[in-house]
Amino acid sequence: MIRLVGKNNTKSYLQNDLKMSLRNLKLELRTYADPNRAKLLQGFFKTGVGEYGEGDIFIGVTVPDSRKIVRKYSDIALKDVLELLQSRIHEERLVALLLMVDKFSRDDSKRSVIYKAYIKNIKKINNWDLVDSSAPKIVGKYLLDKPRSILYKLAKSNSVWKKRVAVIATFSFIENNQLEDTIAISKILLRDRHDLIHKAVGWALREVGKINLKEEEDFLKLYCKIMPRTMLRYAIEKFPEPKRKKYLSL
Repeated sequence: MIRLVGKNNTKSYLQNDLKMSLRNLKLELRTYADPNRAKLLQGFFKTGVGEYGEGDIFIGVTVPDSRKIVRKYSDIALKDVLELLQSRIHEERLVALLLMVDKFSRDDSKRSVIYKAYIKNIKKINNWDLVDSSAPKIVGKYLLDKPRSILYKLAKSNSVWKKRVAVIATFSFIENNQLEDTIAISKILLRDRHDLIHKAVGWALREVGKINLKEEEDFLKLYCKIMPRTMLRYAIEKFPEPKRKKYLSL
């Protein structure tokens, strides 16, 4: 059956159609939900009282299944994606971010809008998987040829997630042989108390070493004695065993 739309109500119909697409996305995402998996994820992502993911809600959808939804709904309107990002459900926020990454990669004209929306809604990017799957591909790529003061502001914030965005975003710089900001932000976060920042900085330094081992080792020679052990272990993970043991013994 073909539905005819008059000139006066075309806009209203299109808006309803987009809403229906968002509704369908949510409904389809739930077909992949698994209550038992949800319980495991609640524990894995530390959602208990006082933990870093306190209050986050999971429905038990795997990342591969989330990506199926992203592929199917890749043309959904950005405004609906941003509405989805406001969800209390973790997997819905993940799908929203993956959709933003997809749109960012496919449409150069939308990059600025998507980047600004990302920063505006950064409070919703509040677990490590959400940060890691989106920050390099949106924030990092957008800032490749732009000033990066926003990253230093985020690195000096009180939010573990903003700080993680700051360092993980630099992975795009590393891929393009731009190492200075990773080193500088690692220095800012050197004495951070959160384990998730220790891991992120160590990981970033390890990636720097893949591009320029001297750059990483120059950093380690200065700071290996004062950096958190988790950070150091991540940074030297790929070193030959004798060299790794040497750093750990210092």
